[in-house]
Amino acid sequence: MRITELLSRDTILLSINGTEKQDAIDGLVETLANAGKLNDRTEFRAAILKREEQSTTGIGDGIAIPHAKTKAVKEAAIAFGKSDSGVDYESLDGQPAHLFFMIAAPDGANNTHLEALSRLSSILMNEEARKKLMNIESAEDVLAIIDSYDLEEEEEVQSIADSKRFIVAVTACPTGIAHTYMAADSLKAKAAEMGVDIKVETNGSSGAKNVLTKEEIENAVAVIVAADTKVEMERFSGKHVLQSPVASGIRKPKELIDKALNKDAPIYQGSNNNSETKDGKKEQKGGIYKHLMNGVSNMLPFVVGGGILIAISFMFGYNSSDPNDPSYNAFAAALKLIGGDNAFGLLVPILAAFIAMSIADRPGFAAGAVGGMMAASSGAGFLGGLIAGFLAGYIVIGLKKVLSGLPTSLEGIKTILLYPLFGIAITGLLMHYVINKPVGALNTAITDWLSGLGTGNAVLLGAILGLMMAFDMGGPVNKSAYVFGTGLLASGVYEPMAAIMAAGMVPPLAIALATTLFKNKFTKQERDAGTANYIMGASFITEGAIPFAAADPLRVIPSIMVGAAIAGAISMAAHIGLRAPHGGVFVSFLVEGSMFIYLGGIILGAVISALLIGFLKKPIK
Repeated sequence: MRITELLSRDTILLSINGTEKQDAIDGLVETLANAGKLNDRTEFRAAILKREEQSTTGIGDGIAIPHAKTKAVKEAAIAFGKSDSGVDYESLDGQPAHLFFMIAAPDGANNTHLEALSRLSSILMNEEARKKLMNIESAEDVLAIIDSYDLEEEEEVQSIADSKRFIVAVTACPTGIAHTYMAADSLKAKAAEMGVDIKVETNGSSGAKNVLTKEEIENAVAVIVAADTKVEMERFSGKHVLQSPVASGIRKPKELIDKALNKDAPIYQGSNNNSETKDGKKEQKGGIYKHLMNGVSNMLPFVVGGGILIAISFMFGYNSSDPNDPSYNAFAAALKLIGGDNAFGLLVPILAAFIAMSIADRPGFAAGAVGGMMAASSGAGFLGGLIAGFLAGYIVIGLKKVLSGLPTSLEGIKTILLYPLFGIAITGLLMHYVINKPVGALNTAITDWLSGLGTGNAVLLGAILGLMMAFDMGGPVNKSAYVFGTGLLASGVYEPMAAIMAAGMVPPLAIALATTLFKNKFTKQERDAGTANYIMGASFITEGAIPFAAADPLRVIPSIMVGAAIAGAISMAAHIGLRAPHGGVFVSFLVEGSMFIYLGGIILGAVISALLIGFLKKPIK
């Protein structure tokens, strides 16, 4: 079936009236209804709006593809609309949309319909086709342009690539009509441009196409999963898996491919445990951890930038930012103002906002930010921000369910008015009357206890943090210790962060030393990989030790845990503080305390771990 059998003169709207998203949707729905393609225009419009709530279908480059698959559609059809002035469609690139293709698919749409719809999505990735559509003057022009680019595609057949630059990907969106195929085309086009071999599986409405084989997955450097819906993940156990929204596959293919080639993604462990998602559907266990990490990852740039600026300001003198101190320096004061009062002032609100956004999408962002700001200003600090983020996110999820019964005519004001109004109000009231005071008291107690730790307790805390950092090297336990340290930075406690970074450098450095000192215990490939761990260890990239730990966990993991615990304990015992949460040895000159003791503790921990690995591992035959 050709696309022009679904797109006809009757479903073409040459000029969209209005500049708002609602205007474009209403005009296209009306066009489809007048052409006799719908059973119920109100129900179809509601289905379109429901899809928009999941994520905008304004994909950027002036294109929007609103779509829905519902029983309200009488027969599969496509409506085309054009706006010369542009429509504010909340597009991914923030720019106005000019070309619109509204896809209407009935519940029983057959494969030929769905394949034609998917080809349309692919055509829109072609810049030349988009330029021609912007210059159309009649419905016949639209049909002619689409028909000229409508080429039947055979299912992709690709042999296994032995190249070190071979990756595999899966794309999927909730309806499986448009974004699925656009993301696939975008990834393939960018991979070809970069000289990267790629195989993309599309999970569309007509079923999975170009399904990845077991051999292809095993041979791939990494896996990209660009999906907004459930994808079969167990087959990727043991591989580096980069998960992102399907929109990132369309808009950020180079970024995803670069990360995949660099293995800049966690190793997927696989799990049979299920828990409920925010939509009431099943998802893998660890949703709360995912929301937390979303907040932490967006907070980190503020911690890193602000912390290093504060530390640099202290190089002019510890009180150099105080106008009443003899060591006052105007430049140091400016650095302290930027890093401390401003960057650090945003830590908790940013954390809470992105946790809430991870749970409830964009409607949760405002409520989370306000809750986080209230936590920060009341003294509830990092702990209060965590609570505010989860509280705001689930409050907005509740609001979505409560307001789901409102008339269809009010759909447009939910996101812009009702969610922020009630979300901010309810979150703010709960934070003010219920959360802030007790959490603030707890935060103060923890801060005072950590600040007043005796040497014995400090050593014990440093050892525990070190054990956590080395236990799973980038996994949940490691990240829990890291989040603990970064959270304390906002409360003015810097010693745990120094211990955490010292301990985190030990595993890769120990592996590098072991492969150098005990060559007969490692294969040539392992020795070559071990050399790279000198750089990763120095840069505080603990994950460099993962392949070696995975290959021999009973000998390697206990060995590196011992050295990491020693490094963490030495750092805490010497009361060394660090305001920069990343950078490894490259920020060691910013430590508060003896830099030589700090580096000495790291080296000692790495040497002890390396010796343990060498003694415990058996020679390679």
